[in-house]
Amino acid sequence: MNLYKYGSAKAVTKPFGANTKMSDLICDNFPLLLIITRFGIPLGFGEKTIGQVCEEHEVDAPTLLLLLNSSVHPEEKPCVEQLSALDIHSLLSYLSNSHSYFLDFRLPLLRQQLLSALSNCPNEVALAIRNFFDEYVEEVRKHMNYEDKTVFPYARKLAQGERDSRYSIRVFSKRHDQIELKITELKNLLIKYYPAPSGYELNNVLHDIFTSEADLAAHNLIEDNIFTPYIEALEDGLISPQIK
Repeated sequence: MNLYKYGSAKAVTKPFGANTKMSDLICDNFPLLLIITRFGIPLGFGEKTIGQVCEEHEVDAPTLLLLLNSSVHPEEKPCVEQLSALDIHSLLSYLSNSHSYFLDFRLPLLRQQLLSALSNCPNEVALAIRNFFDEYVEEVRKHMNYEDKTVFPYARKLAQGERDSRYSIRVFSKRHDQIELKITELKNLLIKYYPAPSGYELNNVLHDIFTSEADLAAHNLIEDNIFTPYIEALEDGLISPQIK
């Protein structure tokens, strides 16, 4: 599922540009608020355009626009020319903020809500579901810690013109397995085999699990369609390093 199509108010027919009003962008495509937030942009846009908001908050506009447009049109993969326009440091900051969002906020809150919804469930069933969820979170944590400690430092050095011959982004591509499978199994466990009356609380948690799954898939899409191709282009000399 693509989060940025799920729940969007309007179909997006043309790319967002620097002159697009930020408030219109969010009102018409509210899941994109998650991308805006991870760039450190607060609410209170007024009538300002994306370009004006980026300038005000010192956000690289081409990078933000590439992520926004790629998220609502995942079938259109950026070309080398589009990738070369982004700022790799801004992209890495965004990806790191996304990891913090999932590991420090979204998943802990979801666990808390899930345990509350399971309060009337038989103890052994509640324990099994809790353990299943914790295993899923651990898989996500391992995946993101590997990126934070290995992949992103490699990308930063490569962007500075420092090549490490012992590593390649293609190693990351092979390790970038689909961690969505575990949460799919959790959904099936709740939908098919939950033995107690569900009610609003559990259904609300299940809805949040669906949206969390879609959000994580959208995050992985950005890594697959933008970050990895950018680093590959750097490695192959198709894009010049961004010396800072």
